[in-house]
Amino acid sequence: MSSQPPAFAATPIAAQASNAPLPLRKTIGLALGVLGLIIVILLPPAQGLPVAGQYMLAIFVFAVFIWFTEAIDYAVSAVVIATLMTFLLGMTPDAAKPGHELGTSAALSMAMNGFTNTGVVLIAAALFIAEAMEVTALDRRIALNILSKVGSSTRRILIGVLLAQVALSFVLPSTTARVGCLAPIMLGIVAALGLDKKSRFSGMLMIAVTQGATISIMGVKTGAAANLITAGFMETLLHYSITWLDWLIVAAPYAGLMTIALYFIMIKLMPPEMEEIPGGKEAIQNAVGALGPMSHNEKKLTALLLVLLCFWVTEGKLHHFDTASTTIAAISLMFLPKIGFLEWKLTQKRIAWGIILLTGIGVSLGTALLKTHAADWLTHFVVAGFGLQYASAYVIFVTIAAFMIVVHLGFSSAPALVSTMIPVVIAVLQSVKSPGLNIAGMTLLLGFVASFGFVLPVSGPHHMIALGTETFEVRDFIRVGSVLAVAGYLLLLLFGATYWSWLGYL
Repeated sequence: MSSQPPAFAATPIAAQASNAPLPLRKTIGLALGVLGLIIVILLPPAQGLPVAGQYMLAIFVFAVFIWFTEAIDYAVSAVVIATLMTFLLGMTPDAAKPGHELGTSAALSMAMNGFTNTGVVLIAAALFIAEAMEVTALDRRIALNILSKVGSSTRRILIGVLLAQVALSFVLPSTTARVGCLAPIMLGIVAALGLDKKSRFSGMLMIAVTQGATISIMGVKTGAAANLITAGFMETLLHYSITWLDWLIVAAPYAGLMTIALYFIMIKLMPPEMEEIPGGKEAIQNAVGALGPMSHNEKKLTALLLVLLCFWVTEGKLHHFDTASTTIAAISLMFLPKIGFLEWKLTQKRIAWGIILLTGIGVSLGTALLKTHAADWLTHFVVAGFGLQYASAYVIFVTIAAFMIVVHLGFSSAPALVSTMIPVVIAVLQSVKSPGLNIAGMTLLLGFVASFGFVLPVSGPHHMIALGTETFEVRDFIRVGSVLAVAGYLLLLLFGATYWSWLGYL
């Protein structure tokens, strides 16, 4: 078994199954996007909809089609959307100067406005934290040490995997990075035990890794980009800031029960071939031993993350430094000579800058939809179509949540879904007549639903990493994910009627 350590220390696995759709789908998606853009632009002016709003609706239609079909790379789509906003909005009347056009300079500023959002700053910071965790191997040490404590039965190992996901969600703010860390560890365990990679146990572990990552997104504010975009929209559009601890209080109980539900669903739908694995604990202990003692850089990163976590937890209680500010301060320390452990020349090559680009432009798109009154105009159709004008807060919540879960089936990016849907959701909530409706609270809860990418492997890049290990069949993933999505929605109904209502968020 001592020959196996490299398998545990492997770098994140590249998905062998391509995340890109078939070329025909891309072609059709791009064609429909361009056609939709042109049609909306050429439509006769609608009552109550400014020219700028009509053009923004055209860009919105284009974005939905290309994001839904992945017609072009997400980072490239961000550049294209920014270009469309710059030139189309630049030709519209300037509300502040009647008779004059807004101009491309002002329109470009509007297209770039999203990059000033604190959510985008946090997402960029999260990528650097993920890189620090991987460079120092602290993520693997945390995961392996948790697994080493749980025992060698198959059920205990499954519990260890889920606990590792929960623990990493607090310090590794990226689902892709968390699955990229745990996937090679799971493969290493399977190889060290001499098990078939296609066994039910192997498939159960890998699906649990990626579905557990999806669930853990919801529990922690810094758990994933989608959360930070939601928080950013709440701050920018609703002037409501939610602290890291308040998010945890609202979301952690739900995520915890979902994790428990995932455990029982996995045991029921993909029961392992054996109850006990001979030598299982020893194999994991060997993997822990292969890591050696904690390096100086691991110790520094651990100390830094613990301090940062303390600042996150005490935000608004012991100090008034927001999550983004303290996180940026931590990132700066990671690069300082003598103190830090990251080198810029190496780190900049490994950061997924496209995620930052997509997020910034996505936030700009959502903000512009509201500022040009496009979202307000669209809202009238949504509210009337669902009959939400005078519905109760609970009915509004369960209706929009169900709609977003279905819509998620077509999106392979939660940040893209949030950027598209949350501004419209905010506009819808602002237009209904439900007495005592907490718009910010409802927005937060519906932001959780944006993470419901349980059913299809293409619903997130972290799923594709797991699929690339070839340890399970797509039908097994869909079967588990479908049951998990239903359980998640039923739990939403329960929490909406009880806990979240008691807290005043619904």
